Amino acid sequence: MKTITLGKTGITTLQNGFGALPIQRVEKEAAVALLRRAFDGGFRFFDTARAYTDSEEKLGLAFQDCRDQIVLATKTMARTPEDFWEDLKTSLSLLRTDHVDIYQFHCVDQCYRPGDGTGMYEAMLEAKDKGLIGHIGVTAHKIGVAEELVDSGLYETLQFPFSYLATDRDLALVKRCNEQNMGFIAMKGLSGGLLTNSAACIAFMAQFDNVLPIWGVQREKELEEWLGYFQAVPALTDDLRSLIEVDRKELLGDFCRGCGYCEPCTVGIIIHQCARISQMVRRAPSDAWLSPYWQAEVDKIDQCIDCGLCRERCPYELDTPALLRKNQADYRQILAGNRSVM
Repeated sequence: MKTITLGKTGITTLQNGFGALPIQRVEKEAAVALLRRAFDGGFRFFDTARAYTDSEEKLGLAFQDCRDQIVLATKTMARTPEDFWEDLKTSLSLLRTDHVDIYQFHCVDQCYRPGDGTGMYEAMLEAKDKGLIGHIGVTAHKIGVAEELVDSGLYETLQFPFSYLATDRDLALVKRCNEQNMGFIAMKGLSGGLLTNSAACIAFMAQFDNVLPIWGVQREKELEEWLGYFQAVPALTDDLRSLIEVDRKELLGDFCRGCGYCEPCTVGIIIHQCARISQMVRRAPSDAWLSPYWQAEVDKIDQCIDCGLCRERCPYELDTPALLRKNQADYRQILAGNRSVM
């Protein structure tokens, strides 16, 4: 596996990063074991966030004796300097470190700049001057915001959704980061679980010399799959190109990535699953998706009151209520078809 350098940060790492959002769903002891296995297998870049419940704590426990051998990136969703400092203090404590290598504004809707009146960029600069953070990064989900962040020249890394479902505009963003010597960290490389061929996903990423994908890992089986790619990265063969083209034809456009930023729902709908459940049934086949439990959850869509909160919160600016109803209709057709052959 080749190494990449994250732009002007100078941080060089193998082109395979560990996304630590999913480990918040794993018991503490198992999560620490998973993280240590990832380290032993070759992972050196670990990305987490203050918003990922106890993810930072688990990373701190796992790497307290080898902190100098890894790159730690975390994030703050603070929108005031006071909350910024509180988040940073908490993150450093939980991660059991005196500094984080990359500190990122998390899921921003604007480009924080010096003198803009928010005090947010000034807080980053002060934290860097104090040695509490190594580099200033930012994450975004909206392409227009991401483009502004890159063009500002103020940030050393950008984290943005990127997979083989990328649009021409997404690809141009990666190129622009390269030209600006800005590190590009790719989240959602599996598009929230809709892409199921890991070889195709990693082969696509390997085409780019400036892209560091971070793979969300929750289970040992998943981890071993990614670790195998440290030894041999799949080539982008004609077969994989054909698979990618089929997926692009099926999925390009508006689809839910399952991030969950739209929640909680006013009437209790599990939006991040129900807004893509018909796709999950087809792309990640499992009888569990057709269980009485999920049938009941999909039925809750009938109770939607169109309050619009999920639409307002969606970082991808999707019409979430429309996606919910589309998936409900599609799901019920799938369910009816299954019953007819039983």
